[in-house]
Amino acid sequence: MLKFGRTVIKKRKLILIIGLMLLVPSVIGYLNTGVNYDVLLYLPKTMETVEGQDILLDEFDKGGFAMVMFKGMDAKDVDKCCEEMKKIDHVDSVVSYDTLVGPQVPDMIMPDELKDVYEDGDTILTAVFFNTPTSDVGSIEAVQEIRKICGKQCYVSGMSAFVTDLKELSEHEEPIYVAIAVILATLLMALLMDSAFVSVVFVMGIGMAIIFNMGSNFFLGEISYITKAIAAVLQLAVTMDYSIFLWHSYEEHRFELGMEREEAMANAIAKTLVSVTGSSVTTIAGFLALCFMTFTLGLNLGVVMAKGVLIGVITSVTILPALILGLEKPIFKTKHRPLMIKFDKLSAGLVRRPAIFVIVFLVLLGPALYGYTHTDTYYKLDEGVPQDLPFSVANDMLRDDFGISTQHMILVDSDLSQREVRDMMQEIEDVDGVKDVLGLQSALGPTVPEEILPSFLEGTLVSDNHQLLVVTTEYEVASDEVYDQLVQINKIIKSHDKDSLLIGESACTKDLIDVTDRDFRVVTAVSVGAIFLIILFVLQSLSLPFILVGCIELAIFINLGIPYYTGTVMSFIDSICISTIQLGATVDYAILFTNRYKRERNGGLNAKDAVKLAHTKTMPSVCVSAIGFFAATFGVSVYSDIDIISSMVFFMARGAAVSMLVVMFILPAMIELFDKVIIRTSRGFENVEGAYHYGRIVREEDTND
Repeated sequence: MLKFGRTVIKKRKLILIIGLMLLVPSVIGYLNTGVNYDVLLYLPKTMETVEGQDILLDEFDKGGFAMVMFKGMDAKDVDKCCEEMKKIDHVDSVVSYDTLVGPQVPDMIMPDELKDVYEDGDTILTAVFFNTPTSDVGSIEAVQEIRKICGKQCYVSGMSAFVTDLKELSEHEEPIYVAIAVILATLLMALLMDSAFVSVVFVMGIGMAIIFNMGSNFFLGEISYITKAIAAVLQLAVTMDYSIFLWHSYEEHRFELGMEREEAMANAIAKTLVSVTGSSVTTIAGFLALCFMTFTLGLNLGVVMAKGVLIGVITSVTILPALILGLEKPIFKTKHRPLMIKFDKLSAGLVRRPAIFVIVFLVLLGPALYGYTHTDTYYKLDEGVPQDLPFSVANDMLRDDFGISTQHMILVDSDLSQREVRDMMQEIEDVDGVKDVLGLQSALGPTVPEEILPSFLEGTLVSDNHQLLVVTTEYEVASDEVYDQLVQINKIIKSHDKDSLLIGESACTKDLIDVTDRDFRVVTAVSVGAIFLIILFVLQSLSLPFILVGCIELAIFINLGIPYYTGTVMSFIDSICISTIQLGATVDYAILFTNRYKRERNGGLNAKDAVKLAHTKTMPSVCVSAIGFFAATFGVSVYSDIDIISSMVFFMARGAAVSMLVVMFILPAMIELFDKVIIRTSRGFENVEGAYHYGRIVREEDTND
């Protein structure tokens, strides 16, 4: 490792030039990486709802759709807008009462309920179908063009409109997230470190790593807007430790050991590489656990963040040393006394009565675990955005004026007889909460000959293999009522056509709930199991993995259990991702303390003194790391108007703080109290009586011999 460090120092100018050159393709890659704003697209491709969406696009040339309302507009102007909408790129068809009926159909013979669906007082409703998927750029541009053409009296609802507004809001906020994280992290690091300017150097190095990571996402094709929004902030938060460790090691070798600057940095690189490898492995394992989700948003986030941590490690031992040596003068000119308390008294107090803190652990565990398992979760995607967005205003109007909260789409066999389709539609209309069922049979009614309907209608609603029905319902997406409704509707359509498909936002959301419930259990088990094994290998102990993982799991239970007691409803993404991310990112605090305890214990100190010294020496680093993590994430949570993002980074921020407190107060007590068990079940305590030494117990009589 030292040879590697010396090579880096020798070639540091070349390394820095290469790093700066790599920024160019990285920025180009970042700008050309696609972004997906529809999380429902991450559902498994084998689900019926996903298969149905593919059929809708392939056979009907319909992907996304929007419900467009015209309020207070003359019928003539509405007709003009409808004609203009048909000319917009990616608009497949526009369905309104007038276009559905056509001039050749006498109004008097049309079913009255059909007209009621499309008109309510001074509000006229039309349905617009796009020939591109819901979140495709084509559908988004079509929604934007509809709003532009039809003016302020036009209100656009539907998932494509939601994605359009979410994209605009997210693109506006993302640069501010990074700015807030950088400013707060830099300021706090400037206060907590012994140099004001060194925090700026840290951010320069980490910033380059973030750009490399985000640019390399180009090879993934596209990333989720959630991944794009939080990846830079999270990478800054979890990799700041590596920079801090390098700096402290450099100062130690240069000033305490008296080495020349280049040799001191070479040794610091070698020591940092050894230390952060173990630290980064647990963090990477936590992120890779997300890849085991069948809801592939976890794979997207997990790969990007695991890659980001690895790139962060590489830059911290290559580019950052070059930056520190090159900017050493301003770094040392801004040195000051760090704003950090001394832990001597606190450490001494903790080791006096360790049993008290173990009791605290047991007392907190029950209510924390209960809250963790009983916190409510929401799955309605538009619930976490500002209610004054154009989409939200249109949704309220659709519900208030037409009694429609959402729509389902049904695909049935095109060979099904008119009578059977009509009977099926009647059964569906009788289901609680169903407002209307629209299809070819709706327009026909009992008195309308099929021959006089507009020719485009059959092509719009019937393909060679399927016919399309649209069900409007008064029940909200993700509500218990709509799920019961979906079950009943699915039972009805399967009784008439066993191969029929029920699709739409509510059906996809129901699948989302089923999938993520399973994913939560799997990801939790994988992350805990993987990190348990890593600690087992790194610390060479049978008991320490239980203690360390147990302490961090308590911190996770507290963090995610608090919402139950405060009445806060979590996003479904929070419940899956936070426990894994918090475990992987903060178990390092526990490993840092435990390694120092082992070193001191093996050096001849008794349990109490070893824990006390380990606590005094490591807690400043733990606090700096946790506070840096908190600073990088908390400000974003306060600013963001997108709840999925703001709540996610808030739980990360609070999780870092809670983990810090647990490691500071409870872990030392657990280590001290179970010292004898740890000694007897661990390697690395060769100089301690009763240690497990390379497979055997070293007993007193053995040492006497």
